[in-house]
Amino acid sequence: MSAAAPPGEPRVVARDLAVPWAIAFLPGGDALVTERDTARLLRVGQNGQVTALGTIDGVVPDGEGGLLGVAVKNEQVFFYYTAASDNRIVRYRLSGDTLSQPRVIVAGIPKGGIHNGGRLAFGPDGHLYAGTGETGDGDLAQRRDSLAGKILRMTADGAPAPGNPFGTLVYSLGHRNVQGLAWDDSGRMYASEFGASTFDELNRIEPGANYGWPEVEGRGDDPDFTDPIVTWDTSEASPSGLAYAGGSLWMGALQGERLWQIPLAADGAPGTPVAHFTNTYGRLRAVTTTPDGGLWVSTSNKDGRGDERDGDDKILAVSPS
Repeated sequence: MSAAAPPGEPRVVARDLAVPWAIAFLPGGDALVTERDTARLLRVGQNGQVTALGTIDGVVPDGEGGLLGVAVKNEQVFFYYTAASDNRIVRYRLSGDTLSQPRVIVAGIPKGGIHNGGRLAFGPDGHLYAGTGETGDGDLAQRRDSLAGKILRMTADGAPAPGNPFGTLVYSLGHRNVQGLAWDDSGRMYASEFGASTFDELNRIEPGANYGWPEVEGRGDDPDFTDPIVTWDTSEASPSGLAYAGGSLWMGALQGERLWQIPLAADGAPGTPVAHFTNTYGRLRAVTTTPDGGLWVSTSNKDGRGDERDGDDKILAVSPS
């Protein structure tokens, strides 16, 4: 595994957005971008043109909740959002710039003012994955009958995917707040997770594994739980989006205000993490691989916790080395 080389200077793709939480690319190369607090869905072109496609019905922004994850498969678009009483996953049909045929495929994911999770991504197996938070109630993360504090795996209709370890939507458990999901070229799955006050985590995800929260934060070396493969002080990370490109995982840091690069060996073992753009662009939220192998990264400085910079919030195009 070679040492991580620094990426080039980012290009500002879009600006003057409001807490762009997630990015998913369409087959034609444009991206869909969610805004957490406005519930707006945006189409962003490679040339930076921003088109508002409307707001998603039923979204009730609340603390860390609102319009969160987005994932695309063929003409179907999936959103993870906070409703009045719970978090939900809804599926729409997208034709041109028009969304239609909404169908809630998963309801009853616990919500809270904090730790709402919200990341959506399709895995290489073709199934939809969702990262959820434990809403500030750590005990829920250990309960198999709760959808909180989990990674969920489902079909496009919201049913438990074949082969799920418990026969339910639950794929892994013992999570505090998962906001990043990614797979490497060999199909190995990784997730970024917020710690409490000591350690943030990067985990290698295995079906049925228990990642320890709230019994363990960071490494516990307890045979009942699976340890993270990398940890950070919370001041350096507070991780959100996660993507794989150029032989490395790339992880956005909110409180840490940097983009972490984690080189991976051929067997998936992590190398030494390298920080890029520290304190340059502020809080970094979404990190998504582009169709040509680059990265789009969103800032999150209008979320009430950041220091707003000129043009915030932005989407940055980053070229991995």
